[in-house]
Amino acid sequence: MTTVSTRDGRKLDVRVSGPDDGTPLVFHHGTPGAVPPVRAIERAAHAQGLRHVSFSRAGYGGSTRLPGRDVAAVAADVEDLLDQLGAERCVVAGWSGGGPHALATAARLPGRVAGVLSIAGAAPYGLPDLDFVEGMGEANGEEFELAAQGEAALRPFLEREADVLRNADADGLREGMRTLLARVDHDLLTDELAEDLSATFSEALRTGVDGWADDDLAFARPWGFAPEEIAVPAFVWQGSEDLMVPFAHGRWLAAHIPTAVAHLEQGEGHFSIAISAAGQMLEELAGCL
Repeated sequence: MTTVSTRDGRKLDVRVSGPDDGTPLVFHHGTPGAVPPVRAIERAAHAQGLRHVSFSRAGYGGSTRLPGRDVAAVAADVEDLLDQLGAERCVVAGWSGGGPHALATAARLPGRVAGVLSIAGAAPYGLPDLDFVEGMGEANGEEFELAAQGEAALRPFLEREADVLRNADADGLREGMRTLLARVDHDLLTDELAEDLSATFSEALRTGVDGWADDDLAFARPWGFAPEEIAVPAFVWQGSEDLMVPFAHGRWLAAHIPTAVAHLEQGEGHFSIAISAAGQMLEELAGCL
């Protein structure tokens, strides 16, 4: 892991793996999350000759907080990261809470982003044609209702949840996320995936819940860009059994991103779609280069 400086003097924790001459895949982690990779996605990136670049968003792990950030703010951080890697072009992907941030990067940096992948990513909040929390598991529904009320209402909830997630093993994760796990996801949450989630939660939350709070608050406000602005190739993957980010979010994104290729998969959940389709998703994304 290394550290990158941003134009406003903050620090970002960054991890790079794969071929030195590979085009970067800038991967935006979920909420909460941090720099440790999802190894199934990392392997799929390497198989396409891509450098896998993960970083902790502002406020997570060792990355400096940026209070009041909107979703679009991440694009400047990615631009600074690409500059310090010496990379003119990249592809971007985001899983779950990383999905909106990947879309923001594509919208704001079209000259540097060749394509964008949203994996079980959330749609904007407060839309007239989408009930944001309908179909969500109990914990996520409560979380976003509190986020809409502001940081003072949200933070105590996140502190309680962080106590569960910080040092949880596979059994602890399944218990802590029991209202959010479809059967297909529950059965998958073992071995490597459980290790990867434990690692990212532990790193994300070791310095507190600032990053998590700032993500949620950003999701509950205007994003700072519109999905309709995206002009680069976009791939939207969502599963019908997802209890964390419901299927309707994927349908909405697919309908409102002009360049979207939709993969709205029956029978897949929040975790299963990312793991089972990693190779196909990254092959499709690399095809933009």
